[in-house]
Amino acid sequence: MNLDDKKIKELEKTANDIRISIIESLVEASSGHTAGSLGMADIFTALYFHILKHNPKKPDWKDRDYLILSNGHICPVLYATMAHSGYFPKKDLMTLRKLGSSLQGHPHKEWLKGLETSSGPLGCGLSQAVGMALASRIDEGNSTDRFFYCLMSDGELQEGNTWEGIMLAGKEKISNLIAIVDRNNIQIEGTTEDVMPLEPLDEKFHSFNWHVIEIDGHNFESIVNAVNEAKVITEKPIVIIAYTVPGKGVKEFERDYHWHGKAPTKEQGKRAIKELKSKIK
Repeated sequence: MNLDDKKIKELEKTANDIRISIIESLVEASSGHTAGSLGMADIFTALYFHILKHNPKKPDWKDRDYLILSNGHICPVLYATMAHSGYFPKKDLMTLRKLGSSLQGHPHKEWLKGLETSSGPLGCGLSQAVGMALASRIDEGNSTDRFFYCLMSDGELQEGNTWEGIMLAGKEKISNLIAIVDRNNIQIEGTTEDVMPLEPLDEKFHSFNWHVIEIDGHNFESIVNAVNEAKVITEKPIVIIAYTVPGKGVKEFERDYHWHGKAPTKEQGKRAIKELKSKIK
């Protein structure tokens, strides 16, 4: 599952195209979450276009890996990646957050094929993923090669429910669980370290018997190598702490917590798309 230069270039272009789709859908909706969606585009691209076992034509394929999005507010990146992967037409992205759309402001499992959970309340996704991974191990035995990827925000680590899931996963040594934390250091009211400090985050996971990997969340080789490492770990759940830039790809949005829960205006969207298109070679 290693990468060569050609594949890295393909992934970089795909991630850039996905960022453009994110901006277009947010502008059309006039609401939604910009910073985290743009920041996680590289990780979602790596997952859907290189790492995950999945089939867009058969979303319920029994041997698929599971992706659980805990921080459901960054669903614009999930929807855009799914559309680019072939789960549904890209034109449907323009229905984001509209009445009756399958692309709600937070994912609704019953309305869109390919979603594993409905999400919205922060802090719930990891506990759901732990339950799924544990059930799979019970049903299929330790020989299972199915992995459960739980995508989480750093801000939701302030929720107590998350730590209940972390404790259980460590106790049960759920090694088919790979959590990926978007460590972008922002939340709706400011920086995580001002609102409710999380550091030392790696030591906290270590103390609950997790294997911890820290990476640059925008480096495709690092993302893929981290997952490769995670897959050979036994007797422990794995967390990949991915350091990302909120609003990545658009200088006007980068590292500004005000874009956590705000959509671009039409003019801001035009500038952002122009900047992103300039990066396509």
